[in-house]
Amino acid sequence: MTSTTLPGANPTERGGATTAADFGDARAEFHALLSGCGLYDLSWRAKIAVTGSDRVRWLNGMTTNNVRDLAPGHGVYAFLLNAQGRIQADLYAFQRTESLLVDTERGQRNKMLELFDRYIIADDVEINDISDKLTALGLTGPESRHVLERAGIAVPDLAHLQFADVAWQQKTVTLLRSGEEVRESWQIWIGPEHAGELWEALLKAGARPIGTAALNCFRISRGIPQFGEDIRERDLPQETGQTRALNFTKGCYLGQEIVERIRSRGAVHRQFTAFAVEGTLPEPGAKILADEKEAGEITSSAILLLPGGDRPAALGYLRREAAGKDLRAGMAKLKPASLPIA
Repeated sequence: MTSTTLPGANPTERGGATTAADFGDARAEFHALLSGCGLYDLSWRAKIAVTGSDRVRWLNGMTTNNVRDLAPGHGVYAFLLNAQGRIQADLYAFQRTESLLVDTERGQRNKMLELFDRYIIADDVEINDISDKLTALGLTGPESRHVLERAGIAVPDLAHLQFADVAWQQKTVTLLRSGEEVRESWQIWIGPEHAGELWEALLKAGARPIGTAALNCFRISRGIPQFGEDIRERDLPQETGQTRALNFTKGCYLGQEIVERIRSRGAVHRQFTAFAVEGTLPEPGAKILADEKEAGEITSSAILLLPGGDRPAALGYLRREAAGKDLRAGMAKLKPASLPIA
């Protein structure tokens, strides 16, 4: 299944994969994520299997989070760093008993495979890209659980980033509870040859197809940074505010010394921040000014198509000493916003 074959899809490129920008009504699609059930293609994410007897020890030493103590059926979000503590990639790692599954954007895949290959030295570890064997569909919104059940998928009691194999149409698929930032968000991992059939079943069960435009509005409203846009290779983990990616008791990993030094120092000089915008929406890359001095930059921005009216919002980095000051970016006034941006 590709989004170009789906009725009403306006195609776009994301991470080297073709997906849907929208299905003709981005506003209604965004509202489905807020109050219904939005269904979206996740073929733009890569799946990498890590096998071999040293796989857990090795991947634990590569990532910022605790892979070593993952129970079967559970996952974590993590960064890959360089020796200077700068973020090189982000990923999810899942314990599948016989292997570890790494989930990342296809745009990061080649860089990640190169990093993995560089650091497999005398380890019993094998890396295989299985993106052509395993794809995923996503559902987000308060009606998502009901849609799954109406489509014939029994929903077990799962914690965030926990998954389980479930039966659907005489097939076995994997159901993941995703999205810690929202109560009802799910992924279904399935063979690509069956994804179209599952897509149609979920639509018949009441889901609305949505594209990347609505998903981008949703992530900005939740303050979720996107690698390549909000998280760049020059950024430090604590600057991103993604403490969910860090574990301070797991022991050594690549870049750990810098992360620990920042933790012991107590703060970073700038922090990832969500902003409400008054005026013309600033473009990514726009400088944030406080008292006419540069105090940060915008990394993402969007007009949120909210039921109560459109609302411009942005994400970016703000220097700590600028907190509480009058902020501007281009022609717009900025104000740090609590999440979610309603």
